[in-house]
Amino acid sequence: MTLRSSHEKPVYVRLRDVIADAILAGRYGDGDPLPSVRALAAEQGANPLTVAKAYQGFQDEGFVVVKRGVGMFVAPGAQARLRSVQRTDFIANEWPSIRDRMARLGIDPAELFQRA
Repeated sequence: MTLRSSHEKPVYVRLRDVIADAILAGRYGDGDPLPSVRALAAEQGANPLTVAKAYQGFQDEGFVVVKRGVGMFVAPGAQARLRSVQRTDFIANEWPSIRDRMARLGIDPAELFQRA
């Protein structure tokens, strides 16, 4: 048995989660500018090189585009593609343990929907 915490993730992965959550929540829409590396580093209390690594991952995956001399922007269609990627990841990697825990606790999924 192992305990899971967000601190088990490397900082750049946690930063990617912050950026992804902001895009999925609509804080940054397709084509919107993202905070500069330095601004996000200051906001999150992170090293700028670590922020650059997080942004680079998004750029490599096509979620972020760089306009030289202007900044970084959310790529067209990024929100929909990011939602699809995260949804697939959730179903494959997170849902099975949630489903198993619900079964152990005797929680009926219909009961959860009634409470919502």
